This record gives sequence, C-alpha cells and structure tokens, in this order.
Amino acid sequence: MCRKPIRPDMSWALPTLLALCLALTAGCSSKTGKARYATSAIGSNCFAKAVPTAGEGGLAWGNTLSVARQKSMNNCMRYASRSGGTPRTCQVVMAKCKN
Repeated sequence: MCRKPIRPDMSWALPTLLALCLALTAGCSSKTGKARYATSAIGSNCFAKAVPTAGEGGLAWGNTLSVARQKSMNNCMRYASRSGGTPRTCQVVMAKCKN
C-alpha cells in the first residue's frame, strides 16, 4: 500500500508561515526604544529635578538654571498626573549647573 499525504496542498503552508513571521520580525527589529526622560542637549549645562508629594517627578536640562527649573516643573506635573500623583504639589528639589 502506498500512503498519500492527507492534504498535499498544505506542504507549503508551514514554510510560508515561517517566512511571513521572519519578515514581520525583521521589519520591527530596526525600531529604537524611546527614552523616558529627555537626555541633555548639546550645550545644556544646567539640570533640575522636581518631585510631587505623590507620584513621579521630572528631570530636565536647559541652557540656564531658570529654563531647567521650568522644564522640570512641567515634566513633574505631566508625569505626576500620569502616575496618579499630585501634580499641583511639584517642587524643584535640586538644580545645578555643570562647571
């Protein structure tokens, strides 16, 4: 007796499915992750960190101390509201300039 495959048209299905999965994976592999906090820009010497009484705070860089403070307050309010904290209680706890 000669055995016949149950479904001869299915012999191409597995290699096709594998090739499709590999193609989709290769297309997504070049995507880069996003940083949670902005990195310092070239020439930004000052940074500030603001934190709320509850929730996440914000860190920011700027050319001057006042710019860094304002950016960190904005980030603090944004992150605090996203994390279920209290954005109105944000305060700058550290602000420094490098050299």
